[in-house]
Amino acid sequence: MADGGLPDVVPLPGLPEQVTIWEVGARDGLQNESAVIPAAIKVEFIHRLADAGLPVVEATSFVRPDWVPQLADAVEVMASLERVPGVRYPVLVPNKRGLARAVAAGVADVAVFASATETFAQRNLNRSLATQMEMFDPVIAGARAAGMAVRGYVSMCFGDPWEGRVPRQQVVEVCRQLLAAGCDALSLGDTIGVATPGQVTALLADLGAAGVPVGQLGVHFHDTYGQALANTLAALQCGVSTVDASAGGLGGCPYAKSATGNLATEDLVWMLDGLGIHTGVDLAALAATSVWLAGHLGRPSPSSVVRALS
Repeated sequence: MADGGLPDVVPLPGLPEQVTIWEVGARDGLQNESAVIPAAIKVEFIHRLADAGLPVVEATSFVRPDWVPQLADAVEVMASLERVPGVRYPVLVPNKRGLARAVAAGVADVAVFASATETFAQRNLNRSLATQMEMFDPVIAGARAAGMAVRGYVSMCFGDPWEGRVPRQQVVEVCRQLLAAGCDALSLGDTIGVATPGQVTALLADLGAAGVPVGQLGVHFHDTYGQALANTLAALQCGVSTVDASAGGLGGCPYAKSATGNLATEDLVWMLDGLGIHTGVDLAALAATSVWLAGHLGRPSPSSVVRALS
């Protein structure tokens, strides 16, 4: 190990020179916390993440408070943010009402949350797989008309707790529908953390064959089976250069109880730093932020790198 708690830099051929980390800790990471965290703590968390050099900090979700009580303070959080120039602060919007609230809050980036499987669409969206776009089409169109960038999350891309294996062409079709509706980018979600690198490579190959540009794709891995970093490396080898991660490894999915934490941002940055891939993230500042938040949550961070550095 190099001095100062940083890895030695030994690049591998064929990887992107730069990776954009899409930080989801303040939204996806906190939404599953049972104790409601004060808005002031969330705002400071977002500020610290931006100060650590993260270029995208997903801030909250304009969802109904009874769906995700932890995010009921979305308006207050967005109103209190001191936004750093050049940093993006996306929010999740589930429907037209959520979009209207995001517009009123001065949001520039929004995301919708689609499903790749029938059961999760029914449970999470109260829609069928065949009709979920009826919900998203007006949201995406309205966001684009308002000058917003729109990301489409696709959940259950690699496995579903009720249906098991997910056919890749089913995932490809949902991705094509979201892009056709006007999404600028997509995030491929391994919501329950069951993917392995071969699956990741195969799905990305199928998406490429279907005409989906790899530059519009990001990946969102959970670490349930300890595969998140391996899957990320496989995605990088396929040309993906946007990776979702959550500071400290926080998060799950309130609608899929088998989902555990997201890929920890610190673990991701350690790997990318060691590969000589530029992220712009200050690892020490990021780890200190996760230690700070862990103090407010009353438990240590699950991130291996946070534990090692602290």
